[in-house]
Amino acid sequence: MLPKAILIDVIKPGTSEEEAERRLKELENLVTTYGGIVVVKAIQKKGIPDYETYIGKGKVTEIMNVGEGKGAEILIINNLLKPRQLYELNERFRKAKSKMKAWDRVDMILKIFSKHAKSTEAKLQIELASIKHMGPRIFGMGIELSRQAGAMGVRAGAGEANVEMMKRHLQKQELSILKKLKHYEVIREGHRKRRRRQNFKTVAIVGYTNAGKSSLLNALTRKGAYVADQLFATLDTRVGKLWIPESNREVLLSDTIGFIQDLPPDLIKAFKSTLAETVDAEMILHVIDINDPQLNKNVKVVEEILDQLGLHDKPKIYVFNKIDLVNRKDEPKREELPPKSSLMKAGKDTAKILGWHGKKSGHHVNFSPLKLKYKEFTPIFVSAVEKTNLPDLIHQIDEKL
Repeated sequence: MLPKAILIDVIKPGTSEEEAERRLKELENLVTTYGGIVVVKAIQKKGIPDYETYIGKGKVTEIMNVGEGKGAEILIINNLLKPRQLYELNERFRKAKSKMKAWDRVDMILKIFSKHAKSTEAKLQIELASIKHMGPRIFGMGIELSRQAGAMGVRAGAGEANVEMMKRHLQKQELSILKKLKHYEVIREGHRKRRRRQNFKTVAIVGYTNAGKSSLLNALTRKGAYVADQLFATLDTRVGKLWIPESNREVLLSDTIGFIQDLPPDLIKAFKSTLAETVDAEMILHVIDINDPQLNKNVKVVEEILDQLGLHDKPKIYVFNKIDLVNRKDEPKREELPPKSSLMKAGKDTAKILGWHGKKSGHHVNFSPLKLKYKEFTPIFVSAVEKTNLPDLIHQIDEKL
C-alpha cells in the first residue's frame, strides 16, 4: 500500500501566492517520486516558526485529527526543521498513539535518494548524508535513545550516557563510511588521470532535477542511462563518449545528480566524490527545462550550487531542453527547409552516426523569439527526445573546448 501524506509549507506572510503554490507543488512532486499519495496539503503563514514544533500546538492537534480520518501516515513539512522540533513532533504523535511520523524537506529528499540508489557508492553517500542530518537529533531524545541503543545491542544507560553512546556510535559509523568512500574516490581519480593522459576532454551535464539531463546524455552518446519523468532519477555519475566528426575526436560527457532548491550543504558534501566529475570537467552543459514556470529561479539555484563547488569560472553552454513541449500558442513559427538544405557537414555526419537521420528533417524551428527572450544566457534550444538541434549543440561543444 502506498504511504499517505499530509503536506504543510510554512511561509512568511509576504510570500506571493504563486511562489507558495510552486513550493507546495514541488513538494507534492517529491512525494509522488517517492511513491506516496498526498491526501491533504496546506500552506501556513507564520512570521516566526513555533520554537517547539515549528507549526504550533494547535496545528499539531489538527493534523492528528485530520490524519486519522484520512488514514495518513506521514506529515511532511516543506522546511528545514531543527532536530528538537522534529523530535518534539514525533514525541507528540507517539504520546497520542498516532501512527503518523513527521519528516522535514531533507528527510523527504533522503528517502527518495535511498530509494533510487543503485550503486554501493551512492548508498554509502546517502548513509553519510543521513547521519549528518539525523545525528543532531540525539539531543534530549531520552526514551528513543534507549530503544535505539537496545536495538544495537548496547546496554541502555540513562539520559546523558545514552546521548554520548549514540554520538560515539554515529562518529564511528561516519568514519567507516568516509573510509569506504575514499576507496571510490581513489578509483575515480585514477579514471580521470587516465583520461587526461589520453587527452580526453570532459563535459559535465548539470541542471535542476528533471530537466532532461539523462535524456540528453542518451541522445548524444547512446549511453542508455536510466530516464524517468520524476525528480532525482539519477544519483550515480554516468559517463559516455561523444564523437565529433568535425574535429575527429571523442569527448566524454558526464551526467550526475540533479539539483533542487534548499539542497543542504551537508547533502552536497556527502556526494563530493560523485560531483568530482563535474568539478574536474573542462566545460559545463547547464540543461534547463524551457517549459519550467520557475525557469529563472531554478537556473539561479543551479548556479548557486555550482558557485559552492567553485565552478563559476568554468565555460558553460546553456541548453534549453524539451523544446518539443513548448505550448502551441508560444511555439515559434515553423519554417520549411529547402529540399537541399545547407546544413553544416559536421551536423549531417553527426546525425548519421547517431541515428538522427530523417527525424523531423523536413522542417526546423525559428528560434529567434526565444533567443531574444533568453538572450542573457546565449542559449541553444534542443529536444533530447526528438533529437532536435543536436548537431548545433555538438558544434558549440567542439568550438568551446
